[in-house]
Amino acid sequence: MGTILYELHQHVATLTIQSPPANALSSNLLKALSERLDEIQREEKVKAIVLKGEGRFFSAGADIKEFTSLQEASDYQSLSEFGQQIFDRIENLSIPVIAAIHGAALGGGLELAMACHIRIATENAKLGLPELTLGIIPGFAGTQRLPQLVGTPKAYEMILTGEPISAKEAYQLGLVNQITSEEEVFDVAFSVASKIAAKSKPTINRIMQLVSYAKNDNFAIGVKAEAKAFGEIFGSEDAKEGVQAFIEKRKPNFIDR
Repeated sequence: MGTILYELHQHVATLTIQSPPANALSSNLLKALSERLDEIQREEKVKAIVLKGEGRFFSAGADIKEFTSLQEASDYQSLSEFGQQIFDRIENLSIPVIAAIHGAALGGGLELAMACHIRIATENAKLGLPELTLGIIPGFAGTQRLPQLVGTPKAYEMILTGEPISAKEAYQLGLVNQITSEEEVFDVAFSVASKIAAKSKPTINRIMQLVSYAKNDNFAIGVKAEAKAFGEIFGSEDAKEGVQAFIEKRKPNFIDR
């Protein structure tokens, strides 16, 4: 199942993804994340949020096994839209969210990190969208956020090859703000959050609102198209083969259908 642990220290909230072993993002976990955001917004005490993963990873992706339980294209599209809505909510929060990334942020995990406003990563972290290696495509707005953050050519390369990049390359591309050692990532993220939380809440809220205007109007159109395509692709023979191969830890045999 998995949970989201919520801790409050002065004006900084820490949300910890607890879904071992890979912190896979199931619909239940996404719902729990949304409920924690409700709690934070109700309390009106929080000025900054740190989002991190427990165990070995920030999040190694969406819950693939949950996907296999779905049947219709409309079910896959609905799941995609559900994740998109929550990540959109994070991006449009009046409170900054800092992702503290260790281990890996892959697939849905990277899509979640990209919805955050600031990203701090450990030097050994891997970041990528490997969905095409499973015969599927990103479904939580990865096709729309990644080009904005790394540029269109690099986004094509990362998504089409499915190969993750190192934290160092992610930093050079502007995908992460800072690189830290393995031991320091949570402390550094908390330190950045504390610097923000020392500011006046109305000023923080206004900046969060103003910077978001810089987002392209086509984003909403692209996100809808992605959810529709995600639903269609998931019904393909190659998607079934790719997901099964992933579960069985073998190389997929794609037939291009």
